[in-house]
Amino acid sequence: MSTTPLADLSAAGVSIWLDDLSRQRIESGNLKSLIEQKHVVGVTSNPSIFQTALSHADDYAEQLDDLARRGASVDDAVREITTDDVRRACDVFRGVWTETSGKDGRVSLEVDPRNAHKTDATVDEAVDLWKTVDRPNLMIKIPATPEGIPAITRTLAEGISVNVTLIFSVDRYRAVMDAFLAGMEQAKANGHDISAMTSVASFFVSRVDTEVDKRLDEIGTDAALALRGTAAVANARLAYQAYLDVFGTERWATLQGAGANSQRPLWASTGVKNKAYPDTLYVTELAAPNTVNTMPEATLDAFADHGELHGDAVSGTAGAAAEVFAALSEVGIDVDDVYQVLEDEGVQKFDGAWKELLETVSEQLTRRSPEQS
Repeated sequence: MSTTPLADLSAAGVSIWLDDLSRQRIESGNLKSLIEQKHVVGVTSNPSIFQTALSHADDYAEQLDDLARRGASVDDAVREITTDDVRRACDVFRGVWTETSGKDGRVSLEVDPRNAHKTDATVDEAVDLWKTVDRPNLMIKIPATPEGIPAITRTLAEGISVNVTLIFSVDRYRAVMDAFLAGMEQAKANGHDISAMTSVASFFVSRVDTEVDKRLDEIGTDAALALRGTAAVANARLAYQAYLDVFGTERWATLQGAGANSQRPLWASTGVKNKAYPDTLYVTELAAPNTVNTMPEATLDAFADHGELHGDAVSGTAGAAAEVFAALSEVGIDVDDVYQVLEDEGVQKFDGAWKELLETVSEQLTRRSPEQS
């Protein structure tokens, strides 16, 4: 019996999430059609995505007019616009959330990236966003910066589902999983229904190859050049082994017995940046049970058209992945520096996108204000 690549991927235990959100997608029915036709069971957003969406001001004209008439501040306007989009997306995915008992049907909304290095501010905003959107299938995105780690625990302790973003290294990922376990333990102690909570850990993929490949090209030896395009998949495969290790402990078994859901690995940044690589590379090579792959639409369409699966591509590959990193170290790649550069760049990119978003909304509000008419 023939099937489709996306159906095969879903059957292999991979939850397909879309890495994009806009009002146009919601109002046109596109988001609903992706659920029905392309096995999409969740959606993620970030400051860059909202900045792109808001650059198409016509989609938000009526709300912008209303905000301008009310004299809303730029920050309040951005908050209202983004939370409205996310709330409506949550409603679109509510059926999936129900059908999967809350495992999927999730919509992610990120805290203000300007708070990426502020623990208290991150927690306060996470709680406020959770109350503002007021949907059970919302996830609050918190960056895995050193200051974000305790914020993960404290937010989960409030009974709030969390999507941890900007994870690049396995060491940081282990800290994230420990923060998750601590948060769930506290949530249980605080009387929250932990069976209703979910969390994912967004492990960024393609950016690792982009940074490592650049350094390999600079080294330029045959041994270095032969390693191009190997780091990202190996890094994610090591992360999956860490996931299996942590969620095989007695500590986790105790939480699981109380109804907790495991924090699934989510492969993020899965759009292939280097055109020399297959455009479905980070889907095919990272297919594994109980994972999420959040894809830009181009990657989703590419896999729907010509994606291939070769079974579980991740389990049992940690040894070979470790050999890749040994080889990278041998040719002179400082992987710890790679991770730090990527984390810093990630925070800066989202911060820059957020500032552009504020500027775009500010211009729209000024243009539409009563004083300009």
